[in-house]
Amino acid sequence: MTYSSTLALSRSQYSGRNRNSVSFIARTRTLGPVSNTIILIVLACLLGLLYLAQVTKTNAYGFSLNSLQQQQNQLKSEYANLQVASAQLQSVSRAQNSQVAKSMVPLTPSATAQN
Repeated sequence: MTYSSTLALSRSQYSGRNRNSVSFIARTRTLGPVSNTIILIVLACLLGLLYLAQVTKTNAYGFSLNSLQQQQNQLKSEYANLQVASAQLQSVSRAQNSQVAKSMVPLTPSATAQN
């Protein structure tokens, strides 16, 4: 007998017709209730950390935005004050150089009032 025929004979003892020589048992592994609880707690903690990270970033941007808005309001009020001052300074020179002011005659008092 050759090697292959002896190997075939030894296999025939363990396997019959239409049977596999190796049997597999399918086992499904499931997590227990404790493992599920621990995983849910860890996921909740991670979500909480993500939420806190986003909130702190938003607050940081809010503080810088608030300071920039205060600076903008201060500059707007300063600009308005400068416009008023500019108009006051220009009004005197405009009034002196206007045609109406040039056509006016200076008034000198003709008499004094006595009581």
